[in-house]
Order: sequence, then structure tokens, then C-alpha cells
Amino acid sequence: MLELRQTALEILVITDPKTKVNRVQQLFADYHQEHITLDVSATLNSKDLTLPGRPQKPELVPPLTVPKRRMDTAEGRLSLLHSLAHIEFNAMNLALDAIWRFADMPTQYYADWLKVTKEEAYHFSLIEDHLQSVGVAYGDFPAHNSLWEMVERTADAVIARMALVPRTMEARGLDAVPAIRDRFKQIKDAQVVEILEIILRDEVGHVLIGNQWFNFLCAKEGLSPIKTYQDLAKAYRAPVLKGPFNLEARKQAGFTTEELTLLGT
Repeated sequence: MLELRQTALEILVITDPKTKVNRVQQLFADYHQEHITLDVSATLNSKDLTLPGRPQKPELVPPLTVPKRRMDTAEGRLSLLHSLAHIEFNAMNLALDAIWRFADMPTQYYADWLKVTKEEAYHFSLIEDHLQSVGVAYGDFPAHNSLWEMVERTADAVIARMALVPRTMEARGLDAVPAIRDRFKQIKDAQVVEILEIILRDEVGHVLIGNQWFNFLCAKEGLSPIKTYQDLAKAYRAPVLKGPFNLEARKQAGFTTEELTLLGT
């Protein structure tokens, strides 16, 4: 019988996006139908593997060299949607990485991140299908790799991963997506608006999962979540958070009143 964490690693290596999405969907179904086991204590080895598996395109460039995405042109809007597809592809990869990499967590941790994996795969498919409907493919525009770089940076500690990937990098999406959605509302692109509403709804849940496990790990070690987050952000060179912030979505995603008050200070 297949094992969840080992299979997650095998899927992470896959380079073809459609194959990866299909395997993620099957993995989720197999786990919930109890066709797959979970060994939380297994030590897995990614030596000699290229992580994550990704297609040859998009070309990865430094963030500041990514072309500006203008909403007042068709190409600018497509470039923006392509950047969101790239984020969702990386988010699928980071969720797979969270499953295989970190041993000896409670069973619910792995179930939570498997759910995130499935939803990120769905988000990627929604955007990619829309792009293809207008003659654009994932890989047609350059992209940056900041999200995965933070995944690599936090590979040594699950508490750092929970603090700085879902609670920092992904939480930025809670702030950014509503404004993007509203711009597409202005041009009456109902299909894209619907996709962005789905993404925003699910991303609140993903950040909440990150918050819950970060707070779990802090409580387990008797640590202050606020001080620990500040220390980890400094040690791992996390980006400085800049507003405006979607405070309501962040509250729904499990940030405390004190954490929200400290944003941007």
C-alpha cells in the first residue's frame, strides 16, 4: 500500500503541471478512502532529487525584473493572471513539501496540508483553463521564485515554515486578491471574478491552517507566538509586511487582535 508522505515527495518531483494536478487529486481521494497509509515517523530522503518539479517555462527572473502588469491592457491582464497561476503552482508544491518534509507531527497536520494541496491544484487548474481559453499557456510569461525561495529557506524547521510561508508569504494574497478582483469587476469579467472569489475564500482557510499549526508548535515549546514570529522573520530574512492589509480576512484566518495591531509597525 502506498504511503502518504513518500507519495507526496514523488508527486512534488513531477514536472508536468497537469500530471501533478491529477496525481494530487488522486492522492487526496486515496487518503480519504483509506487506500493509503501514513507513517509520521519515516525519515525520507530527497537527495539527488530536483525540488520542486516544474516545467521548463516560465522563465524565472528576479522579482524586480518581472514586467509591470497593467490592468488597462489585455496583455497586462493576462500577465497578471499568469502570475497568479504561477503562485498557485508554487503553493501546490509548497503544500506537498510540508507533507513529506516534516516528520512526527500529529496526523491532522498531514490531513490539513493534503487539503491545502488539493485546493491549490484546483486553483491552478481554474486559472490555467481560463488562460488556455484565450490562447495563453502557463509559461508564456516570465515569473519570479520568491515563494519557493522561502520554502527552501525554512526547510530546516517546521515552526519556521508555518510562521513564514502560510502566515507571511501566502497571507499577502489575502491583502492583494480583493483589489485584483475589484479591477476585474470594473471591466465586467465575471468568470475571472468568480475564480478570484474561490481563491480568496480558500486562502483564508490555508492561512488559518498555518496559524493553527504555528500556534500549536509555540504552545508545545512554551513560546510566545508574537516574539517567536518576530525572531523567525529576522533569522530567515522574511519580507517586511506592507499595507494596505485586509484586516477582516486576516482575522478570519486566525490572526489575533494583537498581531493585527502590530502589522506594519
